[in-house]
Amino acid sequence: MIHKWMAGRCLVVVAIVAISAGCSIKKIAVNKLGNALASSGSTFEEDEDPDLVAAAIPFGLKLYESLLAESPRHDGLLLAACSGFTEYSYAFVDARVDEAKEESLARADAMRERARKLYLRANRYGMRGLEARHPGFAAALDNDAAAALKRTDRRDAALLYWTAASRGLAISLSKDNPDLIAELPLVEMIVRRVSELDEAFNDGAVPEFLITLEAAHRGEKSDEELQKSLRGHFERALALSHGKRAGTYVSFAENALIPAQNAAAFKDVLEKALAVDVDAAPDNRLANLVAQRRARWLLNHVHDLILERAPAPAGPGQTD
Repeated sequence: MIHKWMAGRCLVVVAIVAISAGCSIKKIAVNKLGNALASSGSTFEEDEDPDLVAAAIPFGLKLYESLLAESPRHDGLLLAACSGFTEYSYAFVDARVDEAKEESLARADAMRERARKLYLRANRYGMRGLEARHPGFAAALDNDAAAALKRTDRRDAALLYWTAASRGLAISLSKDNPDLIAELPLVEMIVRRVSELDEAFNDGAVPEFLITLEAAHRGEKSDEELQKSLRGHFERALALSHGKRAGTYVSFAENALIPAQNAAAFKDVLEKALAVDVDAAPDNRLANLVAQRRARWLLNHVHDLILERAPAPAGPGQTD
C-alpha cells in the first residue's frame, strides 16, 4: 500500500528547513515546499530496510502537519498527510498487531488502537483535501453521496482513494463501533468511484482494496457468489499489476481462502506472494517487503488459521 508519493519527502523537507533555520517560514514558502513534497521522488519506496523507513517516516509526517498549520488548504500537503498516515499505520502498526499478540495481548490491543487513531487522523486530512477542492463536499456526501461523487474527476482519484482507504481500515479495527461500521457502504461507493475515474491507479490498488470490501459482504451473498466476486477482483488486480504486487496475493489469501478453509490454495497463493521479485519493480520494493513479511507470518500460522478436516469415516468393509 505504500506508494511513490511518500518516498523522498523527508529528505526534501530536511534540506529546506535547514536552509531556512532561524527565520519564519512564510505561507508562500510553505506552498512552494508543499508542491515539492507532492512531486518528490521514490527514495523510501525503493528502500530494502522496512525498519529503517519505519523509524524515519514519523518525522516527515509531523513536518507535514507543521506546514499545514501554516497553509491549511494546501492540496499537495493534505494528500501527503492523508496517504502518509494511512501507509505508515498499515505497514508498520496494523500489520504487526498479530505478531505482537504472540508476546502480549495488552501490547497488541494498544497497537490496534494506535493504528485506528492514525487511520482516522489520515481520514481527516483526506476530507479536508476534498472539501478544499469541492466546497461543501462533506455535507453533500452525507446528503447524497452519489451526487457528491459525481462532482469529482480523475484529478481527485488519489485523494478519494486514500480518504476511503483510511476510513475503511479504521472501520476494520472498530468492530465495537456501530456508527463507524455503518459507513462501510459509503467507503465502498468512494472506492468504486475511483475505479470509474482511474481503475489502474497505483498499479491495481483499487481492485486489491475491493477484495477486502467485498469480503465484508460475507453473509449477504451465497458462498459461491462471494468467492466469484473475490476472485474477479483478485484477477483484475493481478492483471493491472502484472503480478508484481505481493499484497494482492496476501489480501486474497486472508479474505477469500481463510474463510473458505482452503489450505492448499492458501499456501499456493502465499508462496506466489513470496516469489514476487522485489527488485523487478523498485518503486514498489518496500510495499512488497511489507506484504511478504505478512505472507511468512500467515504461512507459519496456517494450522491456526485453517483447521484440518477429519478424514471421512470408513464405510462397511473398508479399512484405513
